Amino acid sequence: CFWGVEEFFSQIDGVLQTEVGYADGICPQTTYKDIKNTDHAETVYIKYDADKVSLEKLLDCFFMIIDPTSVNRQGNDIGRQYRTAIYYASESDLDIIKKRIQAEQSKYSKPIVTEVKKINNFCLAEEYHQKYLKKNPGGYCHVDMSLLDKVRS
Repeated sequence: CFWGVEEFFSQIDGVLQTEVGYADGICPQTTYKDIKNTDHAETVYIKYDADKVSLEKLLDCFFMIIDPTSVNRQGNDIGRQYRTAIYYASESDLDIIKKRIQAEQSKYSKPIVTEVKKINNFCLAEEYHQKYLKKNPGGYCHVDMSLLDKVRS
């Protein structure tokens, strides 16, 4: 549910912008209707102020709201487009991401299967998906928004 992930991150102090989209497919563009054929993953773009929130904290928040051991599934959403992934733009972020995943692994008996890749073929999702939960309060979402209290404390 990229709607819930987007809404969660949009409420974190230091996050400047969030947009939902699709990434890591076999072609540059796709649509919600075609995502199964293009092998894109539902994705949330996050722009943040590193002086206000660290990448480590954002990764902590990510792992707080997803199951990193689940293959091609989150909540009730099933399919390869729901795989968990961290797509980075800067090579300098890769070490931080790897260290955070290594630390997170100690919490699980099953291996973490979250993909870690340089961003590839990202495109924005359709307008009706953008800020979906703000437009549709009470819309479907498996993300526990009450966890924001932990983030803010």
